[in-house]
Order: sequence, then structure tokens, then C-alpha cells
Amino acid sequence: MTTATTARRVRRAARLLVTDDAGRVLLFRFTFGGRSPFWATPGGECDPGESFAAAARRELLEETGLACDPGPAIAERGNEFVTAEGEPVTADERYFRVRVPTCDIRTDGHTELERQIMLDHRWFTRAELAGWHERIFPPEILTLLERAEA
Repeated sequence: MTTATTARRVRRAARLLVTDDAGRVLLFRFTFGGRSPFWATPGGECDPGESFAAAARRELLEETGLACDPGPAIAERGNEFVTAEGEPVTADERYFRVRVPTCDIRTDGHTELERQIMLDHRWFTRAELAGWHERIFPPEILTLLERAEA
């Protein structure tokens, strides 16, 4: 017996490791679809024809209000997940490191969907990341931060 499988769409996305003067990293808390809440880096899907770097700049401004150049990608990551809209995708992600002064984050650039599912944000120390009680994405965030500083 064979089973038909539907190919997952490849979702190209830029993710941002935003760190402040104190070395803390910015994460957003996602809550949707009856799933357990989780924390993740700012970022999102590339628009059609948009480069990863251009998407990183755009997403940084939209999600945090910060306008700066993220520089080159520091890591690539692939994984499979189901989006907030319920679409199974294969992610092709590029991670960018952005250092910013300690500041307040503006979320007025969030889309309607982001306003519904990204209900909180905060700056995490590395010790907090290592022992946090909710899931954090990417799971290897501490390794990515170490690699970015090497």
C-alpha cells in the first residue's frame, strides 16, 4: 500500500539574533493554535524575489522598530514545521547577528497576525536561555550566539 504525500513548500526566511549592550538576546513569545507557547528570534519569510539580507533588514524594522544593517548571514538552518496559518513547510533559514544599544522595542510595525500571536517580548541573558521553562527556537541558539562572537 502506498500513501500519497504532499511536498512541503520551501519557506525562505531571515532570522535575527539581536543582542544589546549587556549581551542579552531579544526573543518574542508566540502563542497560537492550541500549541504550547514558545520563544523565537525576530524574523520572517522572504518576500518573492527578496534576498535573505533584505528580508532581515525589513523584518528587523517591522518587528522591532530598529533600522540597521544586519551584516552577512552567520548561519544557515533547515527544519520542518507548521506555520501559524496551519501550512506545513520546510524552512530554509539564514541567521543574522545584530548588535544594538539597550533600547525599547517598537511593535507598531507588526502585522495583524503578529499582533495576535506575538504577545510578548523580552531580552534574555544566556543563563536564562539555558534554563528557560518554555521552548526556545532555534534550540541551538546558544551555539549560534557563540559562533557569532568567534
